[in-house]
Amino acid sequence: MIYESKFKRLESVRGLVHEMLVTTENTSKKQEAWVHLFGVSNFASMLAMRRGQDVEIAAIAGLLHGFYFYKTGIKDFPGPNSADAVRPILRNTQLFTDEEQLVILRSIFYQGDRHQGHGPYEEIIKDAILLQMYLQNAGNHSFKTDIRRLQNVFVELGIPVELVEVEFNADTETKNSNAEDKRLMLADFAETFAGKNIVGVPEDERYREICKYWPDSDIYKVLEGNWCAAFVYYCCMQVGILLPIRYPNCMYRLAGVGAWLDWAQLPEIGFFYHDKQDGFEPARGDIVVYEKLLSDKSHDHIGIILGCDDNQILVAEGNKDNKNYSSVLYRDRGHCILGYIQTTAIIFISVGNIRRSVKYNRRYNEIIGFSLR
Repeated sequence: MIYESKFKRLESVRGLVHEMLVTTENTSKKQEAWVHLFGVSNFASMLAMRRGQDVEIAAIAGLLHGFYFYKTGIKDFPGPNSADAVRPILRNTQLFTDEEQLVILRSIFYQGDRHQGHGPYEEIIKDAILLQMYLQNAGNHSFKTDIRRLQNVFVELGIPVELVEVEFNADTETKNSNAEDKRLMLADFAETFAGKNIVGVPEDERYREICKYWPDSDIYKVLEGNWCAAFVYYCCMQVGILLPIRYPNCMYRLAGVGAWLDWAQLPEIGFFYHDKQDGFEPARGDIVVYEKLLSDKSHDHIGIILGCDDNQILVAEGNKDNKNYSSVLYRDRGHCILGYIQTTAIIFISVGNIRRSVKYNRRYNEIIGFSLR
């Protein structure tokens, strides 16, 4: 089937991208997406042809590299988030072998890591994105760190290097090193937001905002009565604690409690504390993970701590008691609390670059080995 359908694959993916873009109401954004995605795809094809790689695979990776951003409008973590968003799409087409899927996903995942070298297709997508950005914007908006890479591509294509303008914008990444301030900002935001009595139905605009980070077509059904972790993720993102929708080395998306727990307990990260462990005391803005609070399942609920004493915690939660609305409430500290995630530790990672996180540069299928499931 894969061999017989191969000639249809690029057209099939173009159709998927077209379906995604036609739902975009903003005309200028739609035009920008068409120009950028198809431009990168064409440049990727050209570079693949020159470098002796599969032109079709490169073109498909180029078309899909910005899927998450153009689907959600969210710019953070374009590589990891787009790779995660298109993973089920590639799988469901049944047009690609497992190896081809991994090649495409790796190319998308590493698109922003232009400081390091990866495989041939990853480098093709990085260079294609740079070419499109440079030529689409008439030589402006290039970063200093990209100039040498762009010059090398020009040399490869026989274009005079002098045509690459050496003027550039300063890198705009800013880092707020005051983790304590951000932790308090998280608590302040969560307290106000949860207090608005958000209802977990698509008709509630605030609930739609929580769900916007998860571009699945059935996301409202997926999160129905189960959006406490998505609430925590949304609050983090709103105060600048930036996290991908699925953190490297973790099996599940951060829309689920299990993903927060698995990530926080990784040996190389280790910012999860059981209650009273090593004298740890949760502070305002830390995250609490409950154990069998609302069901017989482990780690079945999560919230953001607003206050804590020896007997109880004040917490902001989405989907309070599985009743499908947000709330600020007190809970017994001795009842069904598995432990706490120290938010300041998350902040120290999030304000840095994701590629400097633990073991980020391992093989793609080792980082997210679930990628084809």
